[in-house]
Order: sequence, then structure tokens, then C-alpha cells
Amino acid sequence: MGGELMAAEIREQPEVLARIQSAGRPEIEAVAREIRARRPRFAYFVARGTSDHATLYGKYLVETRLGMAAGSASPSTMTVYDAHPDLRDVLVIGVSQSGASPDIVTPLERARASGAITVAVTNSPGSPLANTAEYHLDVLAGPEKAVAATKSYTAELLTLFYLVEAIAGRTGDEAADLPERAAALISREEEVAHLAIRYRFADQLVVTARGYNYPTAREAALKLMETTYVVAHSFSSADLLHGPMAMIDRGFPVIAVAPSGLGATALQPVLERLRTLGADTFVVGDPALAALGTVSLPLPDLGAECVSPILAILPLQHLALHLARERGVDPDQPRGLHKVTETW
Repeated sequence: MGGELMAAEIREQPEVLARIQSAGRPEIEAVAREIRARRPRFAYFVARGTSDHATLYGKYLVETRLGMAAGSASPSTMTVYDAHPDLRDVLVIGVSQSGASPDIVTPLERARASGAITVAVTNSPGSPLANTAEYHLDVLAGPEKAVAATKSYTAELLTLFYLVEAIAGRTGDEAADLPERAAALISREEEVAHLAIRYRFADQLVVTARGYNYPTAREAALKLMETTYVVAHSFSSADLLHGPMAMIDRGFPVIAVAPSGLGATALQPVLERLRTLGADTFVVGDPALAALGTVSLPLPDLGAECVSPILAILPLQHLALHLARERGVDPDQPRGLHKVTETW
């Protein structure tokens, strides 16, 4: 059927999360102590693609859990326009599965040269990015052979969560049972596979969320585009109301990511508006919101909302896998894509 690599790596995720908890945390906590002692002014993330969605989650964590301002680099300002921003005493975190993209390595080099505290978060300890940064955190996902990143994404999320919690001096207990919760969600693959049939002939769709799971919506849209070739737009539900809602009409497919929490509460008025418009809305999340969708995948309590993105993406990875199969596409061999994208 195709997609065997992607399917296998989706199934590995509970094991990867457990590995970070058991083997990764000592180094994360050691790096966090160094960062805390140096009292950075703010945090600045550098990434592309899937890893950029992980850094968006990191920004939410830094601002809500650490009370520090956070921003995202525009790598081309340095790789194309040769900018040299002053990043003295700034915590600069470069996130990359491969650690090989010059678009991430160059900003980390310049940040470190200007006096920043630089941290590389990769799945490749010997990579150029790992060797460039002052500190390196291995996400311990193991070799990822599928072109569509799955296990490295959730590994990046959990690593960033533990890093932020350790900088704040907290223990990260909210993530304690993530491996078990992840295994339970992955066991629902057949349920998701059945739902994927509904979108077999879709040309385009929208994925939306609010708050911590906005990165989940962006990552889900990317997975759908790169594996199924459907045109998938991702919007914060706040942005969806400002302009893009005009393209939604009867039967237009919308995937709403809404695990229980304040983000789901903020999403509810948007779901009500979509229902009024007659959109074909697929609600993934809070069972209380299921009635506002055309179809739904009710999720159990995923624990604290701040860790829910690590879990909420799992059924959406399966959706991408099975929708690709329904459309006759092998997600392990997407057109024109390679595992490492080098951009300048």
C-alpha cells in the first residue's frame, strides 16, 4: 500500500517519548541550569518546515510558562541579505531534525559570534548545527527514514517542553504519562483510516486551531500537503475569521483541532460559524464540541493543555498516511521531496 516507513515511525512515538523521559532529561536539565544562570533577555527560535512548527510551540511555552518574550528568526535575512543582528545575551534555539540545513546553521553561527546563548535541538548529534551551537540537545528519535517527519516532530516538542520547564525550575510533571496516552491514541488508527475515506476526492481544505494547538494545525496541513498533494491551508481560528472565512462555503472541508482547554473554548464560536456556513467540519478533540462538527474524532482528556500538542498531532499523522493511500499516493516517496532540504 505504500507508507510503510511512515506508519512504522508513527508507531514508534510512545517509545521515543519514553526515551526522552529516561535518557534525555539529565542533559536537558544540565543545559537549563546553564541558561538560567546566564539570565537571557528573551528567546529567539530558528527553524524551517516541521521544526518551525515545533518552535512555534516553543514560543507558546516560553511566553506562557516562562514569562519571557519569544520571537522567530527569518533565516534569509542572514543567508540571503547578510544581516548580522545583535543577539547579545539572547537565548537562541535552533531546531532541525537533521541539523544539516545552512538556513539554520548560519543564523546559529552568527548568534553565537554576537554573544548569544545558543542551543541546537536535533536528531543528529554529529551534525553541523550540533557542532555550531554552544549546547546541543539530542531528541533521541532514532533514525528517521520516512520523508514525512513524525517521530522527530513529537520528540522536538517534548524536548522543548522539558527545557522550558527546567529553565523555570519546574519538574514537567504534566508530561509524565505521555507515552501511555500516545500509545492509546495510536491504537485508534483504524478509526482514523475510516474517516480518511471522506476526504479522498478533496482538492483543498483548511486546518484550524487556537492557542497551544495552532502549531498542530500548521503541522497537520504540512503533512497533508506533502503526503497527499491536497492543498491544505492552516490558520489560527482568529485569523480564519478575518478574510479567509470568505472562501468557506457549503461542503468545504475544515479540520478543527480542539483538545479540551482554553484553546478549544476560544475555537467554539468559529465552529459555530462554520456550522452556519454549512462547512464539512471534522472536529478532532473535545467531545463537548463534537456536535458542532459534521464528523468528529473525540479525544479523551489529554492532560494539561500545554502538553496536548504532543498528542493531538498523532491522529492527524495517521490521517495524512491513510488519505495518501486512499488517493493512490505513496507517502514514503512524495514527488520532488527529500529528507534534508538545504536552502539559502
